Amino acid sequence: MALTSDSHVVILGGTSGIGLATAKAAMAAGASVVVASRNPASGEAALAELPADSAGRAVDASSTADLEAFFTFVGPFDHLVYTAGDNLAFTPLKDYTPDKGRAFFALRVVAAFDAIRLAVPHIRPGGSITMTGGTAAFHGGEGWFLGAAASGATISAAKSLAVELAPIPIRVNVVAPGVIRSPLWSQLPEADREAMYENVGRGLPLGRVGEVEDAAKAYVQLMDQDYATGTVSVVDGGTLLV
Repeated sequence: MALTSDSHVVILGGTSGIGLATAKAAMAAGASVVVASRNPASGEAALAELPADSAGRAVDASSTADLEAFFTFVGPFDHLVYTAGDNLAFTPLKDYTPDKGRAFFALRVVAAFDAIRLAVPHIRPGGSITMTGGTAAFHGGEGWFLGAAASGATISAAKSLAVELAPIPIRVNVVAPGVIRSPLWSQLPEADREAMYENVGRGLPLGRVGEVEDAAKAYVQLMDQDYATGTVSVVDGGTLLV
């Protein structure tokens, strides 16, 4: 089901960063959008930036009860986008603890799978699910092993779900961004954050890190491209080439 003016899009994690940019891009394509996050203030701020006919709701994606109530509220829809995730941080092995591992996977992987399970009965045949991974799945580095593991799990799961949900049919795809200038890096002090963007961007073929709008185009394309399933759209400025 291509993205049209009749399409209804739900974005979990849609009130800031890549999710909000995707909401704006989907609405620019004519779709109606519901954005959700666990932060009510973030939801209110997002709705102030979106057209008046958009909708928002506070949802804790780590809560099955919250997700069930949310999808009941939404009703039938066409496309699910999952961009929810906690702030990113580098974690070298020497600093790893099981609690850090559980926390990193909780929202990005465990909650994502639960959201998909609960969303599927509400997604109209011909619709799609677009998950969020990252180029760390293909290009590791010091301090990136948690991100690599979570991204790899997401990509592997999407390929299996694309087969499992094909009879409905519902398409399942993944966007794998490289380093994107987004609120997910807000845990870093501003000076360190800007230095990281500058250093990473200088080493890329395109000479810069990505913007949230760059990533949003990939989510919209995967919703609109109704012959794509089980695929990974890499948006990385050439990260995987260097």
